[in-house]
Amino acid sequence: MKKLKKIPNFKSEGEEIVFWDNHDSTEYIDWSKAEHAIFPNLKPSTESISIRLSSSLLARLKELANEKDVPYQSLMKVYLSEKVDKELELSSHR
Repeated sequence: MKKLKKIPNFKSEGEEIVFWDNHDSTEYIDWSKAEHAIFPNLKPSTESISIRLSSSLLARLKELANEKDVPYQSLMKVYLSEKVDKELELSSHR
């Protein structure tokens, strides 16, 4: 096992960025000992879109959302996500 170099103390984030742009991290960090990290409080970025729905479909969605006591936009996101996941799973088996 090779001896690792000491990571310097940086005066700023910019200084650290320049350092890592010009140095190989494997000379400073033993990545084989790295642990998988989970950041449960991070929220994925979202993007607003406009979508036209028939009045009847929107009314049915709102009715379902009301029964489930959730905002209808949230319910729509769940339904869309489930359908996309299902379609991608099907297409990967073709």
